[in-house]
Amino acid sequence: MVLLYCRDMPGRKRPTDEDVMTARRVLLDGLARDADIDELASELAPLHPRNDTFPGEVLLHLAADALDWCGASRAEPLPLEGLRERFLPETAFRGRRNAKLRYAVLAAAAVHGGTEPDLLDEVASWQADDFWQYAMYAAVACIRAAASRAGVPVRQACRDLDEGPGDQAP
Repeated sequence: MVLLYCRDMPGRKRPTDEDVMTARRVLLDGLARDADIDELASELAPLHPRNDTFPGEVLLHLAADALDWCGASRAEPLPLEGLRERFLPETAFRGRRNAKLRYAVLAAAAVHGGTEPDLLDEVASWQADDFWQYAMYAAVACIRAAASRAGVPVRQACRDLDEGPGDQAP
C-alpha cells in the first residue's frame, strides 16, 4: 500500500509497518468486542498526526479487504443503498458529513477495484482534519456489511480479516 500523504508532503514521517498493523488491530479488535463508534474513534485518534491522512489510508484498505473477503465484485456487488442506515445506525450524517462518508466508502470500493483514489486532492478541500474518521466509518460499515453478507458475526469477520495478509506499509 502506498501511503499517499508521504508521497506529497515532504518532511512527514512515514508510518512504519508497526503503525499500519496497530491501526488495523485497533479497529478489528474494537469491532470484534462490539465497541461503539466513539470508543473506536478515541482509540484511533492518538495514531493520527495532525493535518495528515494517516490512518485513513490503512482503514480504506481494511474496508477494501472486507469487500474482497465477502466476495463483492462486479458480478456480485455489495449494494451501497442503505449501507449507512443498516450498518452505521448509531451515527447520523447530513449534508457535507454524508458526502464525506459517501466519498470514503466509494474510495474503499475504488481501492478494492485496484485503483488508488487521489485522497490529497479530495480531502484538502474538506477544511477539516477528519478524513481518517470518515475512513473509519467506511471501514466499520464495510466490515459489518461483509459479515452480514457472509452470514457470520462481525467478530468472525474481524478475526478472518486479522488473519489475512492485509496491507503493509512499503
